Formats: sequence, structure tokens, C-alpha cells
Amino acid sequence: MSPAADRVCIVGAGPAGLSLARALRRLQIPYDQYERHTDVGGIWDLDNPGTPMYESAHFISSRKVSGFFDHPMPDHYPDYPSHRQILDYTRDFAATYGLRDDIRFGAEVTHSEHDGDSWTVTLADGTLQTYRALVCATGTTWSPRLPTVPGEFAGEVRHSATYRDPMEFRGRRVLVVGLGNSGADIVCDAALIADASFLSVRRGYHVIPKHLFGVPADEFAESGPSLPLRVERPVFAALLRVLQGDLTRYGLPKPDHKLFESHPLLNSQLLHHLQHGDVTVKADIAAFEGDRVRFTDGSTEVVDLVLFATGYDWAIPYVPEKYFTWRDGRPDLYLTAFNREHRNLFGISYLEVNSSAYTLFDRVSNVVAQYLHDQVHAPDRAAAFDELMSAERPDLSGGIRFIDSPRHTSYVDGRAFRKELDRVSERVGWEPLGTGIFDRLRSGQPIG
Repeated sequence: MSPAADRVCIVGAGPAGLSLARALRRLQIPYDQYERHTDVGGIWDLDNPGTPMYESAHFISSRKVSGFFDHPMPDHYPDYPSHRQILDYTRDFAATYGLRDDIRFGAEVTHSEHDGDSWTVTLADGTLQTYRALVCATGTTWSPRLPTVPGEFAGEVRHSATYRDPMEFRGRRVLVVGLGNSGADIVCDAALIADASFLSVRRGYHVIPKHLFGVPADEFAESGPSLPLRVERPVFAALLRVLQGDLTRYGLPKPDHKLFESHPLLNSQLLHHLQHGDVTVKADIAAFEGDRVRFTDGSTEVVDLVLFATGYDWAIPYVPEKYFTWRDGRPDLYLTAFNREHRNLFGISYLEVNSSAYTLFDRVSNVVAQYLHDQVHAPDRAAAFDELMSAERPDLSGGIRFIDSPRHTSYVDGRAFRKELDRVSERVGWEPLGTGIFDRLRSGQPIG
């Protein structure tokens, strides 16, 4: 066993892990970072085994409102960068802040145990390390959820996590199951290549085009006045009706929830393919029947490939479940990051959000880093935060009643989350991003 009791352990070198590493480095907190792959980037690296990324994938939020804090994406990037551009950007972030030097690549953390006031971490090669804190930053899209369907199917059944290239669809009759953003992207790929393309959906969704009046939709929303939800929702819904009309005429079910109450479906290509008959909408799957799929409305289709874009089960396989409280398959964490029982166990990236995740990673990382700093240098401030953590369960919904599904159990509204992080920081005496805390550190001035 190698002692590292004064250090923090970060597992994962994707965007969330890199964000936390920068925050620790800026507060001069020693840490070790482990990444089982051979480079940084997480899911954005197509060579990373198990990544759900595919060749046609682009960032779901737009360039100007995304990215790490004070490290904007390059101006020459398009409104919605490709997965390769996001990977390059993420690696540039790691290089700019010197983060690669403290990452041990090809090192998989297989187990961890709480031992007194520290964590004992086991690596795949059998190495044991002890740390004062453990930060899980391995993300939520590594354990594909594949539903069970009655009957026997003569064709191929896969999860969308295995999909990479549109050429896989050539000469095939393809059924994509699920209308999340990945499902919408993939069925649009199939519409261009496959002999026939079908989209199976259980419920209707509000489809938001990627641009409104020539401006990225999220940038359009961010640049306008901050309106109460009771005003913003009907205004935006009316705008979508004017721009798109009634989507049920293309076969999509009418949404059973209000606008904003589910994860936003941003796609401009899907309606094009529906309008041109390149994609046929089908009901939920009822059963497999040889080379056919039967749907709940009684119709059937001959299909060669069924691709389930049905999401992922959240898992932190290297931490025993007893150390987290799980609700509907999601870890119950204060401010999406802090374990209420074990004050030295954290999760960065375990959230669903209706805005860019990168900037939220930085905001959460800033709070985690200041808490870890104060556990050693300003225990009174850390204790004040402990009291908030024990007493509060803040509402991060922004007044939105999200649909009742496991995915939305840990869903947060970006604006509400940012406000709550700032409120907590102000009460404890921490400084939010952008207030000069890191500038003072770089000049040698202490923060506590």
C-alpha cells in the first residue's frame, strides 16, 4: 500500500474530471487522477471502449453558451461543434492548464473502501492507494439499458451505444427505438442510408429546432430577458407552433407534458425527414415476430435491425453501493455532488440538465474544491457547509414539474442550479467563479 493520505483521488479524465482537477490545482490541493483509457476526453473519444459516441454526433448545446469557464471554444468552431472538435477542445483545455501531468493513463480503479477518515483505492494491477477524499467523475453513459421484448426476432438487436457509422445501415430496414437526442440523430442517419427507417416512440416530445431566427436556440434563450416560467413557457410554445405547426401530422404523438418538462429534444433534421417520408413513426414495440416487429397499435413492419436508443443505467462500479443512497437508479447527492453521509466522497457529472453541462461542471468543481480546501485550512467554513448539507434539500427544478421518469429524478434546471450554487457560496463565505479568487491565488495570496 502506498500512502497518499493528504491527497485527493479523481477517477476519470473526461470533461468533469478535468474540471475538478483544474479547480484543485488552482487551490493548490494535491491530487492523483486515474483514467482507464489512453487519453483524456471521456465519451468524446471514439477510441474509448464503451463510448456511446457516433460519427455524426455534434454537441447538443451551442458553442457560445457552452464550454469550460474562462476557456471558450474557438471562434472558428460552428454553432454546434462535432464530436471531433469537442474532443480537440477538451484536450486543449487539459494542455492549457497542465492537467495531463497528473493523470495516470491506462489505470482502472476497480474498487474502493472507506477506511476511517480516508479511502483505500484498488487499481486493476493490484496497487492500493489511500486518499483523504474520493471524487467519482466517470459519467453516466457507460451502462446501456436494453429493454426485454417478448417473442423471437430473426434480425439484429443492439443498443445505440454500439452504433458508430451510418454505413452500418446500408441495404437494411432499420428501427430506432426511443426519441431522445441520440435516437433522433441516429434515425436521421438511417433516413439517408437505409432501405427503410422507422422510429418507435412511447410518448410525444416537444421538438426544438437548433436555430431560432438564425441564432442557436439556447443562445436565443440566454440572450433574452429572464422571464418567469409562467410567461416564458407560453411565449416559447407559441413561437414553436408558428415555426413548426402541428407535429402530430407527421405521426409524432402529442406530448403528454408541458414544454420544458422533459429533456429538450433539439433537432432540425428530424422534421425534414418526416416531412419527406424518409422516416416513419411507429408506436411502442409490443413483440418480436420472426422478421417482423409488432407495435402496440397492432401494425407490423419487416425489420433487419432494431437499435434501442433507450438510455443508460447509472453506475459507479468501483464504489460499493452501500456508500451512496440511490433513488430511482440515481445517487442522491447534495447539489448533485456531495455525499451527505461520507463528507469525503463526491460525484462530478451525475446530473441531467437542460443547459450546457461543461459550465456547470466548473461551478460544481469550484464549490467542491473550496470545501476540500476548507476542511484543512478553514474548518469553521467547512462545518457551516456541513450544516447546510444536513438541513437542506434545495429545489433545483426552477419551478418546472419534470415528467415522472427515472431519468428526471436527478434533473436540474441550469439557471436554478447556478443560482443555488451562488446562494450556498455566499452563505458559507466562498467565492463563485469570476470573482477573482483564482487570480489572488496565482499571485500568492491565501484564501483562508
